[in-house]
Amino acid sequence: MAVSTRLTPLWSRYATPLIDSLLILGIVFLFTSGLLLVVGTSPLEAYGHLMKGSFGSWSKFSRVLNVWIPLILCSMGLLYAFRTGLWNIGVEGQMVLGAIGATAMLRLGLDGGSPWLWLGLAMLAGMLLGALWALLAGWLKVWGGVHEIFTGLGLNFVAVGLVLWLIFGPWKRPGIASMSGTQPFPRELWFPTLEGWRVSPFAIGLALIVILASWWLLNRSRFGLNLKAVGRNPRAVPLYGLSPDRYLLIAIMISGALAGLAGMLQVSGVYHRLIPAISSGYGYLGLLVVMLANFRLLPIPFIALFFAALNVGSIQLPMMMQLDSSLSGVIQGACVLSALLVFGLRRLRQRRLA
Repeated sequence: MAVSTRLTPLWSRYATPLIDSLLILGIVFLFTSGLLLVVGTSPLEAYGHLMKGSFGSWSKFSRVLNVWIPLILCSMGLLYAFRTGLWNIGVEGQMVLGAIGATAMLRLGLDGGSPWLWLGLAMLAGMLLGALWALLAGWLKVWGGVHEIFTGLGLNFVAVGLVLWLIFGPWKRPGIASMSGTQPFPRELWFPTLEGWRVSPFAIGLALIVILASWWLLNRSRFGLNLKAVGRNPRAVPLYGLSPDRYLLIAIMISGALAGLAGMLQVSGVYHRLIPAISSGYGYLGLLVVMLANFRLLPIPFIALFFAALNVGSIQLPMMMQLDSSLSGVIQGACVLSALLVFGLRRLRQRRLA
């Protein structure tokens, strides 16, 4: 009987998420396949081109990793905010501010000095600006009573306006202002890549370190327990000597710092300059990743990889099948809606059993 009692929590802990994932994938497969059949396209052929476009070669897979890295950083940052009950919609703007901070520092590095020193300073500047931009939203939430969703959306628009002003104003190319962005940085200020790859091993290492550090902080440290307590019952935690406002601000600053780091890597490791669409929507996509993971850390890297593969692989669809690449967005949206349906039905069943 004791063995059975011990095995039941383990079964519930590992088997239930697996069953939920299979149900979600099944619903998405049926929905997407039905949609493709309606427009007269073979679902298997479309899925095959998606896979080839993502994993058909090392070069294509490196592009997937270039999407996965900022997506995983934004998603990990959002997990801290969600843990305290904050909806950090402003992560998109925080990523843009991180890119601006990194660009400002790398422009100073054009005058000479150690490239690695300037890259390190650019990383710190990106994280600092992202954290301060997030702190503004947190401050308005804590002391102004403004909901973080409205503040985050407003700050996102401000960030986009700021980056456009910089590209067409103070940082414009010599003699021309172009939507292609600022003047590219010299190769000395790029993160190095392996031969035949388009992704920096340093950026991959940073993403893996963030995943491991976040797992330990959120699941094994007192800090993570306090974040969870603040998110579950902010009115009760002062009885234990904790300040809900302080933890809310810390959580959203960590979220902004990781988004700023993602923006910095976009500048120094992918585009090598500041462009108007430097965030590429990864902040909003990170929200979908975390929701699809049901706000748990362990599924996030795999879901982010799946979403990154869809983004990269969908480029093949217009060339090979005359099918719009927005199919990847349809699949991503269907994943989230299916997840909400499955999680909602499970909670409803648990309430009825209770």
